[in-house]
Amino acid sequence: MKSLKKLAVIGLSAVLALSLTACKDNEEASGKSDGNVTLDFWTFGATNYEDLAKEYEKENPGVKIKVRSAETAEHHDALFTALSAGNGAPDITMLEIDQLDRFKAAQDRFENLYDLGAKDIKDQYLDWKWNTGENESGDFLIGLPTDIGPKALYYRVDLFEEAGLPTDPEEVAALIDSPAAFEEAGLKVKEKTGKPFIDSIDMAFRAYLDGAETTFLSPEGELLIEEEGNAVKDAYDYAVKLNEMGIVGKYEMWSAEWANAVNKGEFAAELGAGWLKGWMEGNAQESSGKWRVATLPTEFAANWGGSFISIPSETENAEEAYKFTEWLVSPENQLKSFQDKGLFPSAHSVYEMEEFKTNKDEFFGGQSTAPVFAEAAQDINGAVYKGEKYFPIYSEVTNALENVQTKGTDPEKEWKEAVKRSKGLLDR
Repeated sequence: MKSLKKLAVIGLSAVLALSLTACKDNEEASGKSDGNVTLDFWTFGATNYEDLAKEYEKENPGVKIKVRSAETAEHHDALFTALSAGNGAPDITMLEIDQLDRFKAAQDRFENLYDLGAKDIKDQYLDWKWNTGENESGDFLIGLPTDIGPKALYYRVDLFEEAGLPTDPEEVAALIDSPAAFEEAGLKVKEKTGKPFIDSIDMAFRAYLDGAETTFLSPEGELLIEEEGNAVKDAYDYAVKLNEMGIVGKYEMWSAEWANAVNKGEFAAELGAGWLKGWMEGNAQESSGKWRVATLPTEFAANWGGSFISIPSETENAEEAYKFTEWLVSPENQLKSFQDKGLFPSAHSVYEMEEFKTNKDEFFGGQSTAPVFAEAAQDINGAVYKGEKYFPIYSEVTNALENVQTKGTDPEKEWKEAVKRSKGLLDR
């Protein structure tokens, strides 16, 4: 649910929903249904939603849920195409947080979940996550909250030890408690190990950017990055600074080189979200036991990733679709999704569940990492408006940073060119 690099568009066959019979009051209370209905559910990434759908089918005879999974970009582009055409959309769909504003602009193509009963469960979720799913006036809810991406500092114990830095998570958090302390730790790693502190200039950029209160665009579609004190320029300058200090690597996230570097310890730390833990446990077993997780400085506290479950208005089965969706994102099922696939819960009551708090991560040397991310999740102020053209503008800025790092070009010249290209994107 995370990569900005995977952009693809495919067409999808139209899907036809079966009619839904009305539910009895006692059936609604129990979550059971005697109707015969098929719900098409479009998902992306690695979830346990197919397993949960089968569980729901057993509890609700007559309900069939067809789960389709695709790559993140493929999923959203196909959904947008179906919604634009007015046919072929599923009954239920996931929406990734960075794509959300693109679909909020077409809220008439979705059911208002407040009309289906969502207000009754609002207090079960983190305020900032819930509010992100609302429109500006707060009277329309496009999706129910699922997973989130609170960020933390993933670090290599062996490289920190070699650099003379503490390795206990609480001690690391106490030491690296500001951007300045972050830089100092990076210089020690470089001096003692000869390796970069973090993997890429993109991650240095995101250090400040993900926690920013304003980013690229206003809700009116105005480009904000030229304004004095804009967070995007501040984040850009910070990334340039860390690069000039020599503490930034050249490993592009998700590339084969990056994955190998994670395994081999070619860089010391990653500013990653909670979902990265699941990837590492499944794909970086060579480095098992060598990583730990600590909280980041408050300036870097942020959310990166996560999703919502929405119901396109094209469905003929809105009430049944909502019943399943509410069940799917319940605290109990968010715990299951966390345990099975590492989807970090937005239902705050999960943070107090014993199975959550005492979960030991063998990959992270037996550390209970969940409370670290839970603390980070509750420090987040909220998501900011990104807009329909967030992705291409983001790419213009990161391409400028890559030129600075790999070609040695002038940072200010690259910045001005990125702004110019971004304006061109808005004019199209």
